[in-house]
Amino acid sequence: MTLNSKDTLVPAQPNTLLQKFQEDVLWGLACNPKKLESKYFYDKEGDVLFQQIMACPDYYLTSCEQEIFQHKTNELAAVITLDSDEFDLIELGVGDASKSQYLLEYLAVRKVPFTYMPIDISAHILAILKTRLQKDIPQLEVMPLHGEYFDMLSKAFSLSIRRKVVMFLGANIGNMSIAEAGRFCIALRAHLNPGDLVLIGFDLKKHPQTILNAYNDRSGITAKFNLNLLKRINRELEGNFDLAHFEHYQNYDPGTGACKSYLVSLDDQKVTVSGHEILFRRNETIYMEVSQKYTPEEITGLAESTGFTSVDRSLDSKNWFLDAFFRAV
Repeated sequence: MTLNSKDTLVPAQPNTLLQKFQEDVLWGLACNPKKLESKYFYDKEGDVLFQQIMACPDYYLTSCEQEIFQHKTNELAAVITLDSDEFDLIELGVGDASKSQYLLEYLAVRKVPFTYMPIDISAHILAILKTRLQKDIPQLEVMPLHGEYFDMLSKAFSLSIRRKVVMFLGANIGNMSIAEAGRFCIALRAHLNPGDLVLIGFDLKKHPQTILNAYNDRSGITAKFNLNLLKRINRELEGNFDLAHFEHYQNYDPGTGACKSYLVSLDDQKVTVSGHEILFRRNETIYMEVSQKYTPEEITGLAESTGFTSVDRSLDSKNWFLDAFFRAV
């Protein structure tokens, strides 16, 4: 079967994460232009590669937000604990929790009553995280939730009726277009109760070259990270992508604040995924990811247009990164 448009494939109800992965990949490769979802970057190898990206000198996002969590921990904790009742601290797309661990330790040492619920699509990273946190912060109650954000957020509410504080760090909201971010925040608000808090990390607009350098490292790790998704498709979905026939391409538009990554087909070629044949023309692209940049005013507007009010914010010393508190109204 050859896929030429998104109408070719009728999605079925997914029963497992693997089925969902298959449906999303086949649907995306049937679109025109082709695209893949960045949330699938994070298999075991993808997790390792992303750790390497975060360690690159030009990748400033991690160090900027880590500075906020390390040196303004008391400010963050003060907003979270302003209501003195017990709460669940839920982190979406947790990764290695290297930034949030500063806050977790701060709250745990002060015996603040809360449960930490990290959510991630990567079971591998959740297993590593739980083991590490049990060793580093033995008094911390950790309840990992493996799956999609909103599915697991609903599960968190089924497990506990306590107030919710949801963290979405690392500029992960930047992996959506501005319109998608708006829809995401509306959906997030629909899963919360009035008064619940959300802490979201935003990468701010700055010199264009600084941004482009962060996503186009000279050592090629970001390229390997993007290409690794093709390897995952080969392994998990019986694909036969030849990675040597694809190349990573990155650009940044300072006008819109969108930094986008693509994979470019270097030849006319046919690829098979789960028994479906996908045709590529030479120089045809697969849209992989956007890393959207914001102004502080745009962040406030996002909150107010999606059922939240902006209640507080913390900046790093360079004013490059902003962690914003939204309260559900």
